[in-house]
Amino acid sequence: MSIGSKLKSFNDRCSQLKNLVYILLIVFLLGCTQNKRMLQGETEFQREINAEYKDATKSPLKDKDRKNFTGLDFFKFDSIYVVSAILKRSPDSNWFDMKTTTSRVSRERVFGLVSFKINNKRYQLNVYQGQDLMKKEGFEDYLFLPFIDNTNGDESYGGGRYIDLRIPEGDTIIIDFNKAYNPYCAYNEKYSCPIVPRVNYLPLKIKAGVKAFGKH
Repeated sequence: MSIGSKLKSFNDRCSQLKNLVYILLIVFLLGCTQNKRMLQGETEFQREINAEYKDATKSPLKDKDRKNFTGLDFFKFDSIYVVSAILKRSPDSNWFDMKTTTSRVSRERVFGLVSFKINNKRYQLNVYQGQDLMKKEGFEDYLFLPFIDNTNGDESYGGGRYIDLRIPEGDTIIIDFNKAYNPYCAYNEKYSCPIVPRVNYLPLKIKAGVKAFGKH
């Protein structure tokens, strides 16, 4: 075989290899796109939490639940549950041991009291700061808002739900109950989750955020 023929054969093989690589790349990209489309979510929060729970490295779900997971069940987004609250800080509050679902305790303090209106009726909740968490990079200004309401045990998880907040510069803070999520122990009993203090009971139905897992 001449050098020219060998070179042509080599080029043909390279071309075939390139085509195969392109095909494999397209299949991979289509697969990724399909997986992303499968994950449900009407808001950015819903899409983010669904993606997190699908990810085996981050998900609190058991393997059997994550295998065919396409998304959590949410209440429909409702702007009524996005409230501007007045924050009354408690700079001299004492640290205490917040009970959890296991023997572990979470060292917390009442950072302040948030007061807000839903449907023209005023409510208030304690917002907490974790002693250990505030020492971690990226969580220095983190606040923890656990609450229970009249949907618990029916439409939402019986143990109540959580909302993540950040310390504001002023005395007002936006609370979006549409971002309320379940503690990890709602999905897997191996987790240790802070128990919502009874003082943080809201005597109404908060039909926003994540619903009870497995109920449709």
